[in-house]
Amino acid sequence: MRQAGRYLPEYRQIRATAPSFLDFCYNPKLASEATIQPIRRFGFDAAILFSDILVVPDALGQGVSFETGHGPRLDAISDEAGFLRLKNEVDMGRLAPVLETVDRVKAALPSGTPLIGFCGAPWTVASYMIAGRGTPDQAPARLFAYRNPALFGQLIARLVEASVTYLAAQVGAGVDAVQIFDSWAGVLPSLEYEQWCLRPVQAIVAGLRARCPDVRIISFPRATGRQLIQAAEGSATVLGLDTSVDVKWAHRVMPKTLPLQGNLDPLALLAGGDGLDQAITRILGAFADRPHVFNLGHGILPETPIGHVEHLVRRVRGGG
Repeated sequence: MRQAGRYLPEYRQIRATAPSFLDFCYNPKLASEATIQPIRRFGFDAAILFSDILVVPDALGQGVSFETGHGPRLDAISDEAGFLRLKNEVDMGRLAPVLETVDRVKAALPSGTPLIGFCGAPWTVASYMIAGRGTPDQAPARLFAYRNPALFGQLIARLVEASVTYLAAQVGAGVDAVQIFDSWAGVLPSLEYEQWCLRPVQAIVAGLRARCPDVRIISFPRATGRQLIQAAEGSATVLGLDTSVDVKWAHRVMPKTLPLQGNLDPLALLAGGDGLDQAITRILGAFADRPHVFNLGHGILPETPIGHVEHLVRRVRGGG
């Protein structure tokens, strides 16, 4: 959940050396250093590849950039002509620097520390591709899907294929597990969620397992509420829980053999103090008798004090 980032002074120092965020992601020397920094400082149990979910549309030929203070900007796909401008297959040459980053990180990580790769889920990535930016409720993509379901289905299918190819390449380069981020899954009604989120992620899992049978896959459908039960019925290795999920409910309804990941509120980590300790205790207690990966329920906030992260690690490793 965004281990590296602006809360680390060493990250801010190297980020300032790259002309743009996308340049930073495609610079194996800088991206590998950003990946390793949190391991060096905190000794986390696993490293998370430093990259971005929007490298996939970039490698499909869509114009992608990042504006300081405004986030991603893409050449919006508003009609069939926009879709036809995409490449038929993901350009793995464009993504070669990411794979070089994996190789560099694997060589530098302490023995026994695994590396987690990732991609964005098709719905979440498509929402940026159609709107051309991040939006509060993903209305542009939702409207596009209602008005042009066949064309939207082609875009989702293109992203499924690209994601399988990209994740398989990450596994081939050395990552030990992958995570599929569906950050905007929660905005969709149930039928649309099943069509545009659940089934495409299941297709990625199936396609990736066909190429890499032993790969560990983490699925993170954010803010989907009780639809998490459907996600739990898939074949991902681990199910990620976002901040809104009640931990007692999740423990009660999810298969006891299914490892769960999450779900500390990033604001609790930012706040520290008793609120943080109570949240840690609640999560550890709820999942004490099942496989569990302690993690945040969303990305770490830039303002988070480093001392709070250190405290969190001590508490979790101390067992309470």
